[in-house]
Order: sequence, then C-alpha cells, then structure tokens
Amino acid sequence: MGGLAVVGYFFLPPGLVRNVAYDIVAVVAAITVAAGARLHRPAKPVLWYLFAAANGVWAFGDALYTYNLFVLGKDDFPSIADPIYLLAYPVFAAGLFVLIRGRTPGRDRAGLLDACIIATGLALLTWAFLMRPTATDETITGVERLVSLAYPAGDVLLIAMAARLFTTPGARTASYRLLAAALILLCGSDIVYSVLTSTIGYNGGAVDAGWLLSYVAWGAAALHPSMRSLSETAPDKAARLTRRRLALLTATSLLAPAILIHQGLTEPTRVDWLAVSIGAIVLFLLVLARMSGLVSQVQDQAAQLDALAHNDALTGVPNRRAWDLELARHLANARRSGTPVVVALLDLDHFKRFNDQYGHQAGDRLLKEASAAWKAQLRSDDLLARYGGEEFGVCLPGMTPSAAVTLLDRIRTTTPLGQTFSAGIACWTGEEAPERLVARADEALYQAKRAGRNRVLVHNGEIAVAPATVDHAEFITTSD
Repeated sequence: MGGLAVVGYFFLPPGLVRNVAYDIVAVVAAITVAAGARLHRPAKPVLWYLFAAANGVWAFGDALYTYNLFVLGKDDFPSIADPIYLLAYPVFAAGLFVLIRGRTPGRDRAGLLDACIIATGLALLTWAFLMRPTATDETITGVERLVSLAYPAGDVLLIAMAARLFTTPGARTASYRLLAAALILLCGSDIVYSVLTSTIGYNGGAVDAGWLLSYVAWGAAALHPSMRSLSETAPDKAARLTRRRLALLTATSLLAPAILIHQGLTEPTRVDWLAVSIGAIVLFLLVLARMSGLVSQVQDQAAQLDALAHNDALTGVPNRRAWDLELARHLANARRSGTPVVVALLDLDHFKRFNDQYGHQAGDRLLKEASAAWKAQLRSDDLLARYGGEEFGVCLPGMTPSAAVTLLDRIRTTTPLGQTFSAGIACWTGEEAPERLVARADEALYQAKRAGRNRVLVHNGEIAVAPATVDHAEFITTSD
C-alpha cells in the first residue's frame, strides 16, 4: 500500500493536493510504527516508540511546511518547519542507540572502531562538499548558515549511528533490512537534495520518492513480525574482518587523501588543509587502534591454541606433546646445574575393569579427580602430564630417587574413588636421552605391575622395589 501511495503521489498535480498527500504518507508512517510496536510487543518497545516519535516530528514538520507555503504564502528559509525537522534527527539517533545497545553483547570494540572510521570518513566528505561551501558563503545570514549546516550535521549523526548498527552482530532479519533501507533512503535523499539545492536548485521531483519510500520502510520494518527479535542480544563471539568490511574501511580511510587530491586539482588556492589534516589524523589513529585490536585478538587466539595444543582436554594437565618439550627443558637445565632429575610413570591399577564396572563417564571422572589430587601434592616446579590413556608422567627436578619414592607413596594414598596406581621411577644419569630415561621408568612400571600393582619401583641400573606395605626406603633388588 505504501508503494502504491508513492507511485500515486507523482500522478497528482503539483501544489497543495500533492503536498497534502505527502503529509498523509508521513502521518500514516508514524502511526504504523507505533502500531507495529503495540501489535508485536518486542522486548525493547522504547526504540520503536522513538522511531514513531521521530517520524511523527517529521510529519508535523511537513504539515507546518505545507501550511507555511499554501496558507501563509511564505517560502522563506529558514521557515517555521525547520526547527521541527532538525528535532527529529536526535530522536532518530536515540532510537538507534537503544537498538545498538540491545544487539551488542558486551563491549564490541572492533565494531565501534569500524563505525568511527566509516563515520569520520563520511563526515569529512560531507564537510568538504556540502558544509564547507555553506560555511564560507558570505551571501547568507548567520541564521541561514546555521540551519543549512545543521541538516548535513544531522545526516552525519544518523550515518554514524547507522554505521554502528551495520557493524554490530545479530540477526539480519527482514525488519533489519527494511530499517537499513529506511536509513539509507533518508540520508541519501537528504544528501542529494543538499547537492541539488547548492548547484542547479530543486523544486520537487524524484528526491521526494526517496523520502516517501523512507517513510514506507519505517512502517514496514515495524509491521514485520521479525521486529520482535531485532533488538535481541547477539551471541558473544569474535567478529571476523571480512573482505567486504575491509574494502569499506580501506575506501573510507582513503577519503582524506582523495579529497586533498581533488581540491588540489580543482581549487589549488582553496585547499581545506586544516579539515583534511584533522580528518586524516583521526582516521590514522582509528585505524591504528583497529590494528592494535586485531593484533591483540590474534595473540589471544594464539595463546588459546597453544594451551589447547599442550594441555589434555579431559584432565587439564599437560599432554604428551608438552611432556616431551618440558622434559627436554628440565634435562637441559639439570645438565647446566648438575642437579638430579627423577622421572616417574604412573598407571592406574585395573582401570579397564573400573570402566567396565562403572562406565566410561566414571572413568573420565576418575582421571580428572586423580590428576587434580596428585598435582596438589607436587611442587610448583614439578611436572605432571597425561602420557596416554590412564598413564601419567611425573618429572621431579632436583629430587633423589629415595625422596621420589616417599613422595609417590604419599601421592598414591590420595588417589580418589578407592583406586590405586603403580609407578616406575628412573633417575637421569646426566648423559642419556630423554627417550631412554622414560624407557627405564617404563620398565620399572612394568615390573611394578608384575609384582602385584599398588607399589613403586625404582630403576637405576638395578630395579629396586618398595612394596606397598613398606613405608621406609628398604628396597628389594633384582637384576636389570
């Protein structure tokens, strides 16, 4: 119906009838936005009532313009309608602000910087080609200059809010697209009107279609059922810098030098160096802040990936990859300092039987609780890692084998859910490779399993066994 009304508008004769038809479309749009909020009852109806109020203010301004022109016979500028028109801009901006706050999950620093870059570039473009000629025009009065500058300033405000809206995450529903169309039609028609009035003049015509279609789009956005979810908070996830957004940011950042080049070629004696310089500095700082955010994001993601690559997903302790790296580092430090290093392999006793009896979820729970209990008994420099399956590796720098036996016997008693473990210990010779050291600990673990489990064996050229029933360092030796 709105589309038909816009088409029918151009079949009406210019004059009072056409202006009244224009005013009717504006009033109906304001009423429709409010009706849509009442009909669909969104979570944040205030933003729709602000949009309805802004459209209503503009409709009132249109009515005042028609009254001033056809009843009072005045076609002055500024007229009684201009303050009303200008009042609508901050009301629209307030509604967009509420919408953006509702859709943004927490602090969307990247989206805010992108919006500032876009808004700064377009503001500089608006100043250079629309506002600066008016600001330097000596043929108009101060009030005329102020009002003339206020309109593009209002458009810049809406463009900034629109840029912020377009860079926020959230569902791109039909209502969202209609709302975006309304903003684009509104600001685009204002800019075209300003260009025409400052060049060839404007006496009504196709630009009216842009304003009318903007009214229609506001109403359609409010009537569509998807307006209920328009202000819902989007999932909190990192936004990707897409190629389309990167191209837009690049083009916007290049507006300052492009304006400077244009003015240098067309008006070399009237280059607006101050405004362009300020705009270029602001754009540079914004781009620098955006790059800093991207670098920080990449560093954070790299740290997360490193943690995932070196930590066991189930237990949270270091995994086999981290074990290999850390063991090599500990041995290198011990070689320089001459301190001993003890390596132990721990294996939960009868873990398969436990899994079969209680289920794999219980087995996972045992692995998590056991690793947490064991780690709590170790020093900060000690290393506990999941070597594979139910087997764990322990690296004890600066500890003797007898002290390691005492420590592991104490740790063995903290194993949760009434379970036990067997362990094999090997002391580094000072020369052997990490693989050989771990292999000797594995041999001692194998002997502990064969000896009846729930015990700790030390491999050091000979295999010395400390049975579970013996709490002191009295070892039984066998040949290697």
